Amino acid sequence: MCCFSRPVPYVAGTKIFARSFDDGRQALVYAMDFAAAEELAMILPIPVPPAAGEDAVEFVSLEGYDHFFDDVAKAFPVFMVPASRSAEPVLAPAAPRLKVHDVGDFEASFVPTQVDFDRLDERFKLDPAVWEKLPQYADWGFAIFKLKPLGTRKRGFLERVFSKPAKQSVHPMAFVFPRREPERLFFPTMHVHDGEVHPKATFDHTLYAQLEHRSRDLSDWEESEEALGSPVDADRAKGLIDPAGTCWRRVMRGPFENRDVSL
Repeated sequence: MCCFSRPVPYVAGTKIFARSFDDGRQALVYAMDFAAAEELAMILPIPVPPAAGEDAVEFVSLEGYDHFFDDVAKAFPVFMVPASRSAEPVLAPAAPRLKVHDVGDFEASFVPTQVDFDRLDERFKLDPAVWEKLPQYADWGFAIFKLKPLGTRKRGFLERVFSKPAKQSVHPMAFVFPRREPERLFFPTMHVHDGEVHPKATFDHTLYAQLEHRSRDLSDWEESEEALGSPVDADRAKGLIDPAGTCWRRVMRGPFENRDVSL
């Protein structure tokens, strides 16, 4: 699920890499192009075990490896891959702020439960009405990445009204988390880009997977021609890839049911 705490006029070119580890953890790398008119957060619900602690997620900086996904793509044939088928509030004592991690161009936090969103700045929260429509995430955790509009500066009234926010790319966001279902590999692909939950969404996603076992339905996926460590710099990837293993790819472009993908 890719949620934004404020409406975004443009999101495209989403790429997600997921790798499962034998110890039950999962690595997730996420990149996209977007445009934003104000500071906002990208919210990624993740299926961590219930009651996971605030230190359950390890954030990894890929600053300086902006072309990580370009290198991953080199492991596959050059020809195009076809798209897949398919009352008054009662004031409580203020809770301590969540830990903020500097992760290259981002500030990142792990929010253990929906209740803990109260410990974030208002700009980086999602409307509670949205969560009411997404009960499947009621006991999940959330990785939060704070994004800034390109060239942030003060602008006059007419400039704010008539100018469009610039499109930008950011270096990949990456983290490792424990899974409540260690046998499942999770991709956060559900869309909430305008503050609403739509039953269908237009996808522009390329998913990459490294699996410790291949006992999955991979009929919509294509295997790489070589081990991932050949085109990808394993040192710069900081342990997120298995350099000796191949990779699987699925391209999703066009309208799809608005939900997450898992293997």
